[in-house]
Amino acid sequence: MASLVALVSAFLILQILSPVDALSTNYYDHTCPQLEATVTAAVKQAMMNDKTVPAALLRMHFHDCFIRGCDGSVLLNSTGGNTAEKDGPPNISLHAFYVIDNAKKAVEALCPGVVSCADILALAARDAVALSGGPTWNVPKGRLDGRTSKASDTRQLPAPIFNISQLQQSFSQRGLSMEDLVALSGGHTLGFAHCSSFQNRIHNFSPTTDVDPSLSPSFAANLRNVCPLGNTAKNAGSTLDSTTTTFDNVYFKMLRQGQSIFSSDQALLTNPQTKALVSKFASSQQEFNKAFIQSMIKMSSLTGGQEIRLDCKVAR
Repeated sequence: MASLVALVSAFLILQILSPVDALSTNYYDHTCPQLEATVTAAVKQAMMNDKTVPAALLRMHFHDCFIRGCDGSVLLNSTGGNTAEKDGPPNISLHAFYVIDNAKKAVEALCPGVVSCADILALAARDAVALSGGPTWNVPKGRLDGRTSKASDTRQLPAPIFNISQLQQSFSQRGLSMEDLVALSGGHTLGFAHCSSFQNRIHNFSPTTDVDPSLSPSFAANLRNVCPLGNTAKNAGSTLDSTTTTFDNVYFKMLRQGQSIFSSDQALLTNPQTKALVSKFASSQQEFNKAFIQSMIKMSSLTGGQEIRLDCKVAR
């Protein structure tokens, strides 16, 4: 019975998150030709003041796409009768929503009521990668914004403590492959993790060992120093790789050296297929870039919206 429920659940998710044929790289060529330059300018401006913006935008887009597709629902504010996705536990640390709001305001001044917030977020995520030294690509556009945003749905997001089977299930339910899993995990080349998301690896790991034995001892010692047992420092944590503001393949190199942050990162080495992909991407920035572009386009083509919002924070 449980397996039947899981099968039905996966089927329903795939029904909601199905690629939309209407997406096109030239969708706004005639209706809003200055769109992409306008979004890029907003991202550049924000990056000048806050170097964490690229990681924030990339994570925001990922979290948007994994719940009802890339429909901008992660941007909606909570209301008196509803707690929205952005206030769900996994999204509490999301930030830089103002970048999308600023971009939307500028776009609305040029092309009123034409461009969805979901498309602006997809473009901003691409710009975040490109402006951090990573690859660029043509983003298919034509998404609609969703009206539904529930904090309870954030339980669908893959967690940093997931093992390889849980990760595979989460991605496959959205039509994403094991290669997509590894390539998109490479987005961890940008960003920061709070202690709470990896404390399971450095304190009380098991009844017989305090620290995850897959971690490099010196790396684990550094993490334990930053995040001691019972840590109360709200902003304590670690960058996800040593070049945290540069989009590169250092994440994969560090993963192979026992210097990963999340259990879900380490999980990529527990399956022959994903382990081989980690080695491939660690050895070649070009191969990683190519796979990342393909997987980003694939993930961002999952949509499920119904409208074009005039204010990204409020459904019409």
